[in-house]
Amino acid sequence: MKKKNEKQVIRVVIATGVSSVVTQLYIIREFLVQYTGNEFVIALILFNWLVIGGFGTLLARFITPRFGKATALRLGVLSLCLSGLSPITILGIRFLRDFFFIHGASVGFYPTFWYIFLLITPYGLLLGFVLPYSLYVLRCDQEDYPPSRIYIADNLGDVAGGALFSFLLVYLLTPVQAICIAGLPIILTVAPFFRENFRKGSLYGLIASGVLAILIGSVFLESGSLKPRIGDLVHYSESRYGRIEVHQDEGLITLFSDGVPVFNNQNETTAEEVIHYPLSQAENPQHVLMISATGGMIRELKKYNPASIDYVELDPEVSAVLFRYKLLEPTRGLSVINEDGRAYLMKTRKKYDAIIVNLPEPDTFQINRFYTNRFFELAKARLAPHGVFSFSMDGYDNYLAEPQRQKLSSLFNTVSDHFKEVLLLPGQKIIFICMDSKIHRDIPSLLELKGISTDYISRYFYGNVTSFRTDQLNRLMDPKTEINYDHSPRLMRLMFTQWFAKFSTSPLWFLGSIVLVLVIYLSRLHVEEYVLFSTGCMTMGCELMIVFAFQIYFGYIYYQIGLIITIFLAGLLPGAWIGEKLRRNAGNVLVWTDILLIGLMLVFITFCFQWGDKLPVLFYLCTGFLFSVLCGCQFPAALEPRNNVKKSVAGAFSADLIGAALGALITSVFLIPYYGIIGAAMGLILLKMISLIMVGRKHG
Repeated sequence: MKKKNEKQVIRVVIATGVSSVVTQLYIIREFLVQYTGNEFVIALILFNWLVIGGFGTLLARFITPRFGKATALRLGVLSLCLSGLSPITILGIRFLRDFFFIHGASVGFYPTFWYIFLLITPYGLLLGFVLPYSLYVLRCDQEDYPPSRIYIADNLGDVAGGALFSFLLVYLLTPVQAICIAGLPIILTVAPFFRENFRKGSLYGLIASGVLAILIGSVFLESGSLKPRIGDLVHYSESRYGRIEVHQDEGLITLFSDGVPVFNNQNETTAEEVIHYPLSQAENPQHVLMISATGGMIRELKKYNPASIDYVELDPEVSAVLFRYKLLEPTRGLSVINEDGRAYLMKTRKKYDAIIVNLPEPDTFQINRFYTNRFFELAKARLAPHGVFSFSMDGYDNYLAEPQRQKLSSLFNTVSDHFKEVLLLPGQKIIFICMDSKIHRDIPSLLELKGISTDYISRYFYGNVTSFRTDQLNRLMDPKTEINYDHSPRLMRLMFTQWFAKFSTSPLWFLGSIVLVLVIYLSRLHVEEYVLFSTGCMTMGCELMIVFAFQIYFGYIYYQIGLIITIFLAGLLPGAWIGEKLRRNAGNVLVWTDILLIGLMLVFITFCFQWGDKLPVLFYLCTGFLFSVLCGCQFPAALEPRNNVKKSVAGAFSADLIGAALGALITSVFLIPYYGIIGAAMGLILLKMISLIMVGRKHG
């Protein structure tokens, strides 16, 4: 009977692990869409997830003894509630944003933090409570039941959930559908608990029916949760690269990608500026490359009769939707290339007379990678001798704010390293024109000579783009502003600072409170606990570094986030097994794993610095797996030297959890934006060096 009960509880733990990881990954994706792909949201979610889960674990520790014997029936009820909470959390993220914030308004750091905390607290607390409660259920039958078995079962479920998300669900189902499917195994695995108690069977039927009603109802509510406040939702799909929506408001059709409006059919002014400002400089542009586009661009480009137009769009579903709703029109010589724009430039050998980048402001790492020194180098290498390169930034009316000036200056200094002539033209957008030959400012005269007619430029150019405004804008560029590199994203630092300045807040208050709590906490740690604290911090810091590095070099983290997290989860289990086998030599294990972690981090940043975007995806995944194995190896070794086992286990779990939470937050909010990938890695290495010194002193 005891063995049977154990198998049933283990099945519930595995099913819970599958459902929880799928839910967590979709929560991350959902917040990425709600906050227009802002990668800082990933760190805030992981931080809150770890902290809230820790509180749930503490609640299980303090509440369970007061309610008497832990029973399988209660575990079944709690697990069923967990399954029902998953879709409610996702729908809550969609429905409640406009309740807490003004529709369409940008949101500051602190409101974002508390909004995430509030919405994931119910699910996170219950999840943190259920896992230790399952151990208490088993210990009612076997007092010395080892917690490692629950840990292994949960880890197996986590890995299975991550793999299910990465290789199946993300391709076939919408978020709510996927979460509901992942929650069904919980309903099936808890059924035996109720069948064995016929008097409680009706309770199971009632709760299970309620949960099934929630799951089915959530699927039907999903389309309504995406309905826009203005206009109609005429298209919705989830691709592996992001969420695609098409809104129609009378004659205006707008395509949204991850919550950002990127295309519409009534943007003639922007189309003319983006196309004619640079192409007017080219004598006879025959081969043109467009990285992304907007409505009307191809129509304006056709006026030059080019022999070939290569349009690069990462997501094939986006390009298909654009042509379906006539936001772009097919034309002679047009080739649609569904590939990352930067990856395409790296592999192609074709020379272009013009390269036009039409992307949003670099306010995420994914977009910033198209405004770095490395990208401008690639663009220059693919231009013909007299070719023109162009990109744009948001314009201004009369006053250029200092953060925007610094951002433009960084771009100006970065691109000037590769082109002899760089000119900024003011307007609805600030257009950067980059060439190695002389740039002519009188755009209407150039277009007239080419016989090209325009609506906006021919009528309003001389009134809007005056010589005074153009000279003033170019004089405002600060030559001392730092260049924007892949490994040191200066623009992201400016965007992060601008995020706080926009709402008259500062990250210093938040970081100051974290540091104060951290100093008090660290002063009370034993050596082994500090090792696990630094290991948790380095593990989560490394995970976030790989997430950000992947975003910088490959640009589609929306698709790969599940695979990266799964790889980290998968490495913990073999690491813990190795550490258990070697725990008799605990001191040596802790010393050598610290040394290997430091060495692996040095290898990682060296390779990233030298060959970042030339390395295969497998390099980043294997690096993450090795980090996870080494960190998992330290946990059983850190428990060995302590005499008080219960206190040791509690302190070890606490240190590892707090370290992971702080590693997620500090690495992404402070180290990477202000010091880049290299600076973040050096900070984590310093933390591990202190750990190595402390362990070395204690164990000779």
